[in-house]
Amino acid sequence: MTERPRVAFFDFTGCEGDQLQVVNLEERLFDLVEVVEVVSFREAMSEHSDDYEIAFIEGSVVTAHDEERLAGIRENADVVVALGSCAAFGGINAIRNDQDFETVTERVYGDDADMIEANPEARPIESVVEVDATIPGCPIDREEFVQVVTGLIRGVEPTLPNHPVCVECKLEENECAFHRDEICLGPVTRGGCGADCVGEGTHCWGCRGMVDTPSEDAYTAVLEEHGLDAEEIVEQYQLYWGWQRPERATQEEAQ
Repeated sequence: MTERPRVAFFDFTGCEGDQLQVVNLEERLFDLVEVVEVVSFREAMSEHSDDYEIAFIEGSVVTAHDEERLAGIRENADVVVALGSCAAFGGINAIRNDQDFETVTERVYGDDADMIEANPEARPIESVVEVDATIPGCPIDREEFVQVVTGLIRGVEPTLPNHPVCVECKLEENECAFHRDEICLGPVTRGGCGADCVGEGTHCWGCRGMVDTPSEDAYTAVLEEHGLDAEEIVEQYQLYWGWQRPERATQEEAQ
């Protein structure tokens, strides 16, 4: 990369909340632009350039046009970063993946459903192109974004935490959501968020995706202790894992 790498942001199917988190860095953005040159960022500037080295991509892939556009971005970029849950593993968009597509489109668009040209499934960008780094979350954590950018500039490959949110709950001395009679996905969700949701009095919704090796037996034990069924509860709260869980099941069957 150049000494001051050129950076571009792209949005696919998503709410653009992750890019908004970058804008919300506010005065720290001035520090950021001293080390990178932002050449395309629709949320923050009108200029656009196809000459970039690092591409941050938000949103999931839902159309054939998305696939073509994504391939073009990958061809231009030296580094592609999946920004947020939708880009990383399908996110909320993938909640429709296990539903009948025709029924879903009619429910949302009514008489205009026939005009919708979309794939039956919402997919992460890595299902189409190679991804070099991932920043999960809904929305992303601003500090984690800064850490990833800093690492990329220094030539250090960013790594994600691979411990469950429960670890961070203990470090923060949070009251366990299960003890508040809440249903929580913290035991199998990737940490790195500081367990903010549980700390604020709610529970973990799984927005950072599943840890690579979730302790599913331990999760089952916790649920059974509170009179709950693991599969039933995970299905009930499959807000983010519509792509990730079936993919993991397929991989496990192949092994």
